[in-house]
Amino acid sequence: MKGFIFDSEIPKNSLKAILLDLECHFTWHLLKEDIDLFDVEDTIRQQLDFLTTKSRLTLYNLLAYVKHLKGQSKDALECLEQAEEIIQKEHSDNEEVRSLVTWGNYAWVYYHRNQLEEAQKYIDKVQNVCKKLSSTTHYKLEHPEIDCEKGWALLKFGGKYYEKAKGAFEKALEAEPDNPEFNIGYAITVYRLDDYDREGSVKSFSLGPLRKAVTLNPDNSYIKVFLALKLQDVHAEAEGEKYIEEILDQISAQPYVLRYAAKFYRRKKSWDKALELLKKALEATPSSSFLHHQMGLCYRAQMIQIKKVRHNRPKGKDKLKVDELITLAIFHFKAAMEQDSMFAFAYTDLANMYAEGGQYSNAEDIFQKALRLKNITDDNKHQIHYHYGHFQEFYLRSESTAMHHYLEALKVKERSSLHSKLTSAVKKLASKRLGYNAFDVQSLSALGFIYKIEGAKRQAAEYYERAQKMDPENTEFLTALCELRLSI
Repeated sequence: MKGFIFDSEIPKNSLKAILLDLECHFTWHLLKEDIDLFDVEDTIRQQLDFLTTKSRLTLYNLLAYVKHLKGQSKDALECLEQAEEIIQKEHSDNEEVRSLVTWGNYAWVYYHRNQLEEAQKYIDKVQNVCKKLSSTTHYKLEHPEIDCEKGWALLKFGGKYYEKAKGAFEKALEAEPDNPEFNIGYAITVYRLDDYDREGSVKSFSLGPLRKAVTLNPDNSYIKVFLALKLQDVHAEAEGEKYIEEILDQISAQPYVLRYAAKFYRRKKSWDKALELLKKALEATPSSSFLHHQMGLCYRAQMIQIKKVRHNRPKGKDKLKVDELITLAIFHFKAAMEQDSMFAFAYTDLANMYAEGGQYSNAEDIFQKALRLKNITDDNKHQIHYHYGHFQEFYLRSESTAMHHYLEALKVKERSSLHSKLTSAVKKLASKRLGYNAFDVQSLSALGFIYKIEGAKRQAAEYYERAQKMDPENTEFLTALCELRLSI
């Protein structure tokens, strides 16, 4: 590339082997396919501007890596310079250790720019500190601060990384069990895992860690708001609201705290209060996908409430209000989806709202985009197939397509909070279709699959046998039958 210096005297391959030994964002397996780079960059910028409780060093290091992923190496270097300034100002007592991740990132950025002498310079800095602090390896230092920074980086890359983030924070806590920042990182990670694992009842593994983090960080409103939400989850809403009120008395314009306080009031069905807080937060961070999505959820909830009161047949002013709320919800769900192209729930919520408003072709278009999403979690795929099946069954009246997507949802993830809805829907549709045509292969095999996952092996085998008679060459039916016969 123009302007880059290639240092031919340094063997690039041997340098790469050393670089892979460094502890930094480039070696933590953070894949750009798993995030929307623009949304993550925007979120980091918002946190730098408004969230005083988060480590600015951690944020600038992460931003440098995101800039690199976007192909903006010059901007990445500027972010690393900012990180160095923060180290000198805020971490002068532990400057060398706090510099290791930043130096590792520098080395990698220079390596990718083919400025190998510069890369070597930062590798040497890392090696000197490791030697000075008697590390067992030349280029890596075991240190809880580094584990903590790794945890925050993994957390930012989404659900696939939560377990690894938890492991990083656990490792940091082994060394310093009562470190306030480590406890915040661990508590938020476990909270995210509670929320991420949508199977069955509400998870509350994070309640203890959140209480501990609040005790160690009594002035931190960011961690208090997560505790309030978790208390609401476990039916201790009154205690949670005390924390929310305390937070709102203390803060003025911290959008990162307002957004979660708004979520608390939305779940409490205090939609006007939630919208008031969301609008305030949106003024400060207008491009936040989270805020737009939350606003859409509030307008949707208000719409559902009116329809419920009017037995799904609103008229006059109520009908006009419902239409207005649908339009508002569509606007905000669309903004959330456009801001974060990996936000799977924004897609399904937008598509469902289009369907609610009778805009079926728009709904179909959004569902197709959702179905084409790459690198999303199984939970997200599961939800997308379920919602698309529901749309096909109840809006487009396509029973065959609906059944196909219900089955796809179950194949992606058998056990979830949607399990009984999905199995019931498939049974109902298949039985109905067999009433018209006793030889409908799709329905026969669908019932075989449902009974198989429910453990009713003889019934499953019966339906697969009937399906296989209609389609003798179908390997899926043959495989299922063999497995069932061997296990009966």
